Amino acid sequence: MRKIEIDDEVFAYLQRHSEPLVDTPNDVLRRQLLGEEKGGSESLERGLGGLMFIIEAGLAAPGDQLAHHQPRLHRTHHAKITADGWVELPDGRVFEQPSPALKAQIGSNVNGWGQYTHVPTGQKLQQLREKAKDTQNPQS
Repeated sequence: MRKIEIDDEVFAYLQRHSEPLVDTPNDVLRRQLLGEEKGGSESLERGLGGLMFIIEAGLAAPGDQLAHHQPRLHRTHHAKITADGWVELPDGRVFEQPSPALKAQIGSNVNGWGQYTHVPTGQKLQQLREKAKDTQNPQS
């Protein structure tokens, strides 16, 4: 096996097109350059993210910003919702669920559903998740 060096922009591309904890950079390159594995759109390749049902319920939209503020550390972490319901960090990494995304930003396990605020509405993702579930099951 040969080793190559890539710049940060190419690495960010590889991360955006990978399934976290499954794909290696080589897997992504094989898929992109050699057409191996599944074909079709990026959404079909990596599946739909955990926020997709909130988008489908009309409570969030692709490109909406998420924020988590750490007041004691005077830091705010930002992310956005992708078209296929994943959470994308400013560095291009994508995560199927909010909690692993927030863990990548702050370095410890935390409930991303309860800590990320959906900037356009000012509500926590947990609140949007509950509203989306209510629209799917109006009798319950």
